[in-house]
Amino acid sequence: MSEQETRTILEQHRQSIDNIDAALIHMLAERFRQTQAVGELKARSGLPAADPERESRQIERLRQLAVSARLDPDFAEKFLAFIIREVIRHHDSIAGRSPR
Repeated sequence: MSEQETRTILEQHRQSIDNIDAALIHMLAERFRQTQAVGELKARSGLPAADPERESRQIERLRQLAVSARLDPDFAEKFLAFIIREVIRHHDSIAGRSPR
């Protein structure tokens, strides 16, 4: 394969990666819009920011999805744990509590 062919294929892969990254950002933005609404509802109802039972179910569900998608389930769990920490921080802020 020539250097030019390699560069062309590399650019195609990179363009695909850029498109996926953009989709991820849009999906995360929508997810946080939904969790914002959940946080507001929890604050109005006096519910705690964290829901460890739901978090455990979500982590297990995501680990299973990761296995099905041939993605490292440990990576998927770390990714979701980061998102959950951010959501709880936002929920605490909405409720007027010091973020954790």
